[in-house]
Amino acid sequence: MSLEVGKKAPNFTAINTKEEKVKLSDRVGKKGLVLYFYPRDNTPGCTTEACDFRDHFEDLKKLGYSILGVSKDSPQSHKKFTDKFSLNFDLIADTDGKICEQYGVWQEKKFMGKTSMGIVRTTFLIDSNLKILKIYPGVKVKEHVQNIIQDIKSL
Repeated sequence: MSLEVGKKAPNFTAINTKEEKVKLSDRVGKKGLVLYFYPRDNTPGCTTEACDFRDHFEDLKKLGYSILGVSKDSPQSHKKFTDKFSLNFDLIADTDGKICEQYGVWQEKKFMGKTSMGIVRTTFLIDSNLKILKIYPGVKVKEHVQNIIQDIKSL
């Protein structure tokens, strides 16, 4: 399934940081949700991105948006990551990779001449009806959250 702007985002149920089952549709804010996929807890780019979302959590909340992060890390890894950096939003443990597959972010990547499969850093801006408003593929971490906020303000 190829996801596109204007199409419905796949709903899913998965385990969060607190090892609770959560449903995507239950985590949508008043106006929508920022759903971001990242490669791995406690790596430089992923830490920078998570802390930027943490620092702009209230800004996004005031705009009516909640935040969910997704990686293939375990709930225990997410808990350590959340505690270490005082993250104020849920992380989803997609240990079997099904959510990453649904959203098309599990892809072939090249790094230092080697090819491997992994999560391509991608963010989906989703409205309250789970309609995709914008897709940010291959995210560059610097200023990403500020760009999302600007895009929300221009909706």
